[in-house]
Amino acid sequence: MRSPSPRRRRLGAAVLAVVLGSTGLAVAAVAPSAVAATECAPAWAPGAVYTQGDVASHDGVNYSASWWTQGDEPGASAWGPWASQGACGGPAPEPTEEPEPEPTATPTDPATGNPDEVCRPDGMAPTPGTDTPYCDVYDTDGREILPNGLDRRVIGYFTSWRTGKNGQPAYLANDIPWESLSHINYAFAHVGPDDKVSVNAHVEGNPATDMTWPEVPGAEMDPDLPYTGHFNLLAQHKAENPGVKIIPAVGGWAETGGYFDGDGERVASGGFYTMTESQERIDVFAESVVDFVREYGFDGIDIDYEYPTSNNDAGNPDDFEFSNARRGQLFDGYVDLMRTLREHLDRAGAEDGQYYLLTTASPSSGWLLRGMEVHQITEYADFINMMTYDLHGAWNEYVGGNAALFDDGKDPELAAGGVYGAYDGIGYLNGDWAAHYFRGAMQAGRINLGVPFYTRGFQDVTGGVHGMGGRAPAPAGFACPAGTNNKCGYGAEGIDNLWYDSDPQGNAVPAGVNPIWHVLNLEDGVVGDYAESYGVPTTIEGSYTRHFDDVTKNEWWWNAQTRTFLSGDADEAIAAKADYVADTGLGGLMIWELAGDYAYDESAGQHEMGSTLVDLMHDRLSSAGPYGATKAEGPMPTEALDITLEYTEFALGDNNYPIAPKVVFHNHGARDVPAGSTITFQHSVTDTGTMSDWSGYGTTTTPGRTGPNVGGLGATFHTASFQVPTGGIPSGGSITNQLKWALPVAQFSNVVVTVDGVDYATTGDHPRGVTVVDVPAGSGGGDGGGSGGGGAGALCDAPAWSSTAVYTGGTPVTHGERAWTARWWTQGDVPSSGTGPWTDEGSC
Repeated sequence: MRSPSPRRRRLGAAVLAVVLGSTGLAVAAVAPSAVAATECAPAWAPGAVYTQGDVASHDGVNYSASWWTQGDEPGASAWGPWASQGACGGPAPEPTEEPEPEPTATPTDPATGNPDEVCRPDGMAPTPGTDTPYCDVYDTDGREILPNGLDRRVIGYFTSWRTGKNGQPAYLANDIPWESLSHINYAFAHVGPDDKVSVNAHVEGNPATDMTWPEVPGAEMDPDLPYTGHFNLLAQHKAENPGVKIIPAVGGWAETGGYFDGDGERVASGGFYTMTESQERIDVFAESVVDFVREYGFDGIDIDYEYPTSNNDAGNPDDFEFSNARRGQLFDGYVDLMRTLREHLDRAGAEDGQYYLLTTASPSSGWLLRGMEVHQITEYADFINMMTYDLHGAWNEYVGGNAALFDDGKDPELAAGGVYGAYDGIGYLNGDWAAHYFRGAMQAGRINLGVPFYTRGFQDVTGGVHGMGGRAPAPAGFACPAGTNNKCGYGAEGIDNLWYDSDPQGNAVPAGVNPIWHVLNLEDGVVGDYAESYGVPTTIEGSYTRHFDDVTKNEWWWNAQTRTFLSGDADEAIAAKADYVADTGLGGLMIWELAGDYAYDESAGQHEMGSTLVDLMHDRLSSAGPYGATKAEGPMPTEALDITLEYTEFALGDNNYPIAPKVVFHNHGARDVPAGSTITFQHSVTDTGTMSDWSGYGTTTTPGRTGPNVGGLGATFHTASFQVPTGGIPSGGSITNQLKWALPVAQFSNVVVTVDGVDYATTGDHPRGVTVVDVPAGSGGGDGGGSGGGGAGALCDAPAWSSTAVYTGGTPVTHGERAWTARWWTQGDVPSSGTGPWTDEGSC
């Protein structure tokens, strides 16, 4: 760890003059002055009520209230309601003589006072009051500085359990291709019974900190470290490869709602599901994460929470007792968790002079994402690792690719469910759809495409093309796994299921899971000398032919004799996905898991664990050019209004049709945003491009694309806009627009407010290099008058409201000498101001 630089220790030499609360962005820095200070206003009183513009003094400084406040001590919070107006009550102190500051490559940005603000990635939320050392890992364009000549990330999950037990092949830290990777994610840590992060370090013989491999060359322990195990080996290789970041992952499929104890027994403790129930428990976890990464010298933390979705029966069936009972609160807890981790890691990084990464693994299925609101954690994560695999498997009978990159309009599961007909031909079980989902909320470079170094598969497949697109229903009497409602598919087993999971009775779960090196041996008709150690048959029936689809980029193996289908990513799929990452500006590729990669052993006549696919990724992505570093595709305004968005009142995932939350636009500025101003925003093209509202605001959408997504979605954004209604957005207040759309989208991006023909960015986007301003005085026909468009006008010709009539969104009526517009469907609701179904359009 490097110590804090001199430029960080000198930050106290400037006084931030005006700080806008919700963002931590300041508009000016004022140096100490030797001239007489302003007379002090009446002293602040904790019991007094202050409204916008009131001035009070406290501790020799005058403060102006930015909004209504009582009991908030001036100066106590850089993001509170009080804005400093400078020293008062006598001559200010003479400036202390200091030597000229040393020149730096990253000068202090006046927007935050943080010298490393120039390296903050576009769209990432800064932690208020913290000099986060972004320049430790990011350049001044906000791009991550990568090792090994890479332009894009190559992230490999390294699992704890490939230890060589029972004579099976081991995969240890010395087997990792360190020279071809940018990041290594250690799988897994878990949430312990005390809500702290754990790897069972207290348990004798645990693989993370208390295991040795004396018979393995290159796996010797460093005796100077106070622990052995994987962490000892990782630390040694990290010292030789300091640019490669090591990040432990917490959770995973098996340890999201519980954990494995020292005896290997799973404890159903609740894990993430219960830890995120309160801020106090989240704080305990976050503090333990900071201690954990410091203790072992890690570069951050990865959260593999599977899954904080409101869909019923989602995730591991062993966790349903926790997840189903809490599904209406899970996503809020996830947002609180990621925000808290971001803040704790940023503060620790400022203390240590080292930036700590916060990353997360995310589902990619449109069904799961429907229950994850608009993924409001994107502003806290350095990057998202999309789990763009397990898109098809034996949990149902529809035979499809493990990890399709594109849709072909023929996905068997989507076709059977009527999805194509319901959503303009858009298919949502492919990597391109998932990448566009996140691209709507964050720049391409903070999105990584997941790839599987393993297969999933079926047996007794009927129909399809070499099995692809066919069906494999489980036969009568077959014991379907939990969570499938006894409607599962017939997963491949035996020699076609080398890396099987076990059921509670210890039996292999048929799923067709194999490392790529094993399926390549099956293709060659080779059993492999390792088969017996896995307890699978040592004979092969039939022959396996490899296939690759040019549209979807699916790669699979087909055994016509046994009608066995196995799908995973080998050379052709990996090359296509590396090219896709390079062409689209994505941040890189994420691998589950490194031990599935292959090499060929000539002397043994078989494929074994190796680095062929990782090396292929390195070759493609070391000449890909820099990744996309901005959310917007074109120039954005350089001045921003202090406006943020809040997404509220989502239906539970299974009922989220249409998706229709109330989106709150908060104005933290000192002046009202006048009625008649236009708000424009962009969102991902994963939806059909027909977003509208039930609020009567007249939201319209200019689609970036339409129709089926065969071969890729192509465009990046749909663009929506509406006008600020009568009353404007008052200073310190908000307006609520109940929007509706069809398929999941992530957070809105590139929010622009146009006032009197002038465009302003918004602080809710966390943009880089903007100046935060207020709406000019007198905008919109008055300073905060809120009269908007100058009266109801033609709306006064609308029919009088009737208590028995049915009105839908946008329908005008007159009542009580005023004009009104229905926000949504209503009958019998008397038009009145407030949060009801009617918008007041003015007097008639």
